[in-house]
Amino acid sequence: MTRRGVLAAGPALMTLAEARAQGVAPRRGGTLQTILSPEPPVLQIGVNNQGPTLVAAPKMFQGLLTFSPTLEPIPVLAKSWTISPDGREYIFQLQENVKFHDGRPMTAEDVVFSIMRFHMELAPRARAIFSLIETCEATSPHTVRIVLKQPFQPFLLMFDVSACAIVAKHLFDGQEFRNAPAVQRPVGTGPFRFTEWQRGNFIRLDRFEDYWKPGQPYLDSVIYRIVPDSQSRRLALETGQVQLTQASDIEPFDIPNLRQRPNLEVQTAGWEYFSPLSWVELNHRVAPLNDPRVRRAMSMAIDRNFIVNRLWFGVGKPATNPIASTTRFHDPAARIPAFNVREANALLDAAGLRPNAQGVRATIKHIVLPYGEIWTRLSEYLRQAMRQIGIVLELESTDAGSWARRVGNWEYESTINFVYQFGDPTLGVERTYVSTNIQRVTFTNTGGYANPQVDALFQQARNSAAPADRQRAFSEVQRILCDEIPQIWLMELAFPTIHDRRLRNVITTGLGVHTSFDDVFFAS
Repeated sequence: MTRRGVLAAGPALMTLAEARAQGVAPRRGGTLQTILSPEPPVLQIGVNNQGPTLVAAPKMFQGLLTFSPTLEPIPVLAKSWTISPDGREYIFQLQENVKFHDGRPMTAEDVVFSIMRFHMELAPRARAIFSLIETCEATSPHTVRIVLKQPFQPFLLMFDVSACAIVAKHLFDGQEFRNAPAVQRPVGTGPFRFTEWQRGNFIRLDRFEDYWKPGQPYLDSVIYRIVPDSQSRRLALETGQVQLTQASDIEPFDIPNLRQRPNLEVQTAGWEYFSPLSWVELNHRVAPLNDPRVRRAMSMAIDRNFIVNRLWFGVGKPATNPIASTTRFHDPAARIPAFNVREANALLDAAGLRPNAQGVRATIKHIVLPYGEIWTRLSEYLRQAMRQIGIVLELESTDAGSWARRVGNWEYESTINFVYQFGDPTLGVERTYVSTNIQRVTFTNTGGYANPQVDALFQQARNSAAPADRQRAFSEVQRILCDEIPQIWLMELAFPTIHDRRLRNVITTGLGVHTSFDDVFFAS
């Protein structure tokens, strides 16, 4: 028998234990009122992976693992796991006595179905990684054995709920997954079960009494209020009508004032796994965006320090390349060209994009990201910045669903996007730039960028087991991308989580508010 190393994530559990209760005994009871913005179309991870879905759905669904702020794996539905010395075989021992919200037990068959059928079909990111699986089988009711075709170093990072929520096989098998009834009434193994959704008003989740952790969750209910107006969201937090906001709920210009309120705590931790990076997304099928000199000039016309300091009030940092500095294999030596309007104009002249009598070199349509006022302000700044180099941005507004559909169908010229990096460039960065992932699906290479050398470098990093080899490939790909500017990277986002100080254990992992909240409680 092959000797295997056991990973039990002890240090991460110590961190959780230290964070738990913060010296205060957990108290059972209470309803957490919070906000979800914008309202997602559905709450079934896999069918929809937009940010609001990934905030609310993990209260109902769980993955095999979650991750510490330093991305060490922490047990969830998998209580332990082993990895063979050659890095190809993974054996997960599952928690016992886990039930779905309809009372049916969760078994290894559900895990196999979730990996090999559900997410393999629905999620392009999961399909790209899970296609590396040679065998995935249930060797007992609570044991899953996976054998990879080749070693894949970041494989465990795919088992967080946001990437691979475990779904009930009996509710999806034999159906068209996107239209199954369970998509509208989610059924998971999490501490809260779906109760009610009044569109445009609220989503209510109530304690699942048969949850597999005895005595948990502590909260009776979690209610997500749908509040489209940003100042109404701020007022709801200030007056205590809601006790928690996250992500883009609160506009950055309101953060300095809220930091001064003694009853509120503002945190920016809890995004280490996602490391969201924002950019101007360009459709390379539209001239002149197919010219790397034009893209480079556009990038040089943007003052990222202004964006961070004047729009985001210092919450976040300027992007320097396509891999966020909080993500493994970021290379600080690979940097985009510095802000320089004069050189940007000279570059456009050299590219033959001459201004007309009105000083206009080109007109580009731009869809504003419909995630709140700050994103509108960002697009307005970009319109001003582009005008300095003779490019007119024509802004267009839409809703969240239409934005996702149009970007996914390539029906745009430019827009703003921000994408999660999932702890490793192979998982969260590669998908935007490899030509094999040019698909009519949101969060793939919708821009249509293609470079065989970039494809080969990402493939080399994907297939390498040695971190040093992966670093060399990723460093070279960062250098090339910084030269060709397939997308115009803007900012490493640091979304604030703001909550009532009585609310405890809100941020305990590298996934922050995207966890189950089974240990969150109100201190008396």
